[in-house]
Amino acid sequence: MRIVFALGLCFLTSSIFAQTKKPAPKPVAGPGQQVYEQYCLSCHQVDGSGVPNLNPPLKQSEWVTGDKTRLINVILKGLQEPIEINGETFDNVMPAHDFLSDKEISDVLTFIRSSFGNKAEAVSAEDVKKVRAVK
Repeated sequence: MRIVFALGLCFLTSSIFAQTKKPAPKPVAGPGQQVYEQYCLSCHQVDGSGVPNLNPPLKQSEWVTGDKTRLINVILKGLQEPIEINGETFDNVMPAHDFLSDKEISDVLTFIRSSFGNKAEAVSAEDVKKVRAVK
């Protein structure tokens, strides 16, 4: 009787462990998020809030959700002069990132325009290529 009970307990225990779900794997960051994390995060922060008086926020900003050409030019040419966003002035220099490929720029801008509460249309590699061609 004890052997049957012990075998039953072993079977029940192994069944419980076999049914225990493994944690879901962490989602892999998309290419735009990867570019953001490598080149943008240190200045614009993990949540896109920026750094007061230095680096502008990427959330709730017409600079991000507005004209794609202007935004592409900021990435390609950088930004030297102070800008005002939502009543606050930011005057840290944004370096040019023209070393990034058209695809990397379109990926990161699409990521930014659809993250941090932003809801703007995607930027294509073709959009970037056209702006880059204009010198």
